[in-house]
Amino acid sequence: MELGLKNKVAFVAASSQGLGKSVAIELAKEGANLIICGRNPETLALAKKEIQEIGNIQVLSVVGDLSKEKDRASIITSVLQQFDGIDILITNTGGPPIGRFEDLEQKQWDQAYEQLLASTVHLVRGFLPGMKKRPWGRIISITSQAVKQPVENLILSNSVRASVVGLMKTLANELGAYNITVNNVMPGYTETSRLTNLIDNNPSFASAVDTIPLGRFGKPEEFAATVTFLASKRASYITGVSLAIDGGWIKNII
Repeated sequence: MELGLKNKVAFVAASSQGLGKSVAIELAKEGANLIICGRNPETLALAKKEIQEIGNIQVLSVVGDLSKEKDRASIITSVLQQFDGIDILITNTGGPPIGRFEDLEQKQWDQAYEQLLASTVHLVRGFLPGMKKRPWGRIISITSQAVKQPVENLILSNSVRASVVGLMKTLANELGAYNITVNNVMPGYTETSRLTNLIDNNPSFASAVDTIPLGRFGKPEEFAATVTFLASKRASYITGVSLAIDGGWIKNII
């Protein structure tokens, strides 16, 4: 299936490792030019090298912490100096700390807001004018299965990520007239370092596999393939949805 992504410009947030990196790799395989970012220069450089080896594409890497407003502004400026806008925006960050309500201090709530919601708002605000000018665009937010079915000990993720879903649904309504689709993807338990850390800090997460109808954790490349389809021309009539990629873990009907 031809996805129509060749020479499109895609920004994938938090893409030096994990799900973000997997999405960047999949988009590169379809011929998209990539902007990747991350906090660790060494890890980011390795990711850039790996992605560049995929084919004849441009790859720009920008170091920065998306939870910090100053870094977000610098990242956006760097991208717009190199490219005349972007076509595809994949918002993504690492997960906030685990814990119950009374385990967490106010500053951790504030950090989760900056990390998850403020970063999404800032990136959309920075890149939306170029999409509207075309007019064409794809905005996809990587959230979590927790926005549909809260996960125990993840109150920060359960709460703040839900606000991202509300933002994206509203944007889908506002931006449809500009041929810009806006969707959320909700990864379930997927084999990344984030899942490893969750299991290390709370062994009960290891038994989560028993609650997944497919009987296994997801693979990053399976998640990335779905995101890449949503970013493509083939997904031109899909907007305003929150799609679970969770092996059937979420139990509600819709």
